[in-house]
Amino acid sequence: MTDIPLYAGAGFLVGTMVGLTGVGGGSMMTPILMLAFGQSPSVAVGTDLLFSATTKLVATASFGFSRRVDWAIVGRLLLGSVPGSAAVVVGLWLARRTPNAADAITSRSLAIILLVTAVALIFQTQLQRVGLKITARALAQVERHKLLLTALAGLTLGVAVTLTSVGAGALGVVMLVALYPLRLTADRLVATDIAHALPVTLIAGLGHAFLGHVNFNVLAALLLGSIPGILIASRITLRLPARITRILIALMLGTVGERLLFG
Repeated sequence: MTDIPLYAGAGFLVGTMVGLTGVGGGSMMTPILMLAFGQSPSVAVGTDLLFSATTKLVATASFGFSRRVDWAIVGRLLLGSVPGSAAVVVGLWLARRTPNAADAITSRSLAIILLVTAVALIFQTQLQRVGLKITARALAQVERHKLLLTALAGLTLGVAVTLTSVGAGALGVVMLVALYPLRLTADRLVATDIAHALPVTLIAGLGHAFLGHVNFNVLAALLLGSIPGILIASRITLRLPARITRILIALMLGTVGERLLFG
């Protein structure tokens, strides 16, 4: 494969973004694989899911988040996300006899999720404030349904991530903020979100590999660049504020989502 340096460079770019902000892996890599390298939507998603699982594992180890993870919340999310991911894989498997069905479904879903993620990234602070107000007013009523609501949030993430490889980071954070604004501090919020994203992206990626939607040569080249990018970025002390980086990523996602949906 003659494009190894280009794929490694793309991996380094995305790995750096993950190392700086903790989000942006799936939402950046899948569009890059499709628009810059010409990979089909289904192969781009499948390859990116295994890429994301590996980068999140390295990021978790690098940041040392293990002690900050709220494993009870992770378990509740997995109650919904694992069945959701499995259902999408089965659906794609059943649609395999229809030519280009998987690519069409993936491309349209990806465009919608990218636009939603872009909005969530831009208005993350405002959404956090709204979540705090709503929870403060209705904490007693919501608490009895917290398990069900968390499982439903996991189900939404499992479906979105398996269809598009997007949502495990940014959308997961927004959902956790809405459900647990008083329980999760900033560092525990990110740590818990990544801990949930790890098994979901891995399960979804293995499902896509079973369907033949993973290019392992491309995956190896991406990891060649991304792992150094994560390790370097996670140790940089002078960097752009996280909000500015999120806005830059969001603008890119909005542009790509519009192009996929209407282009």
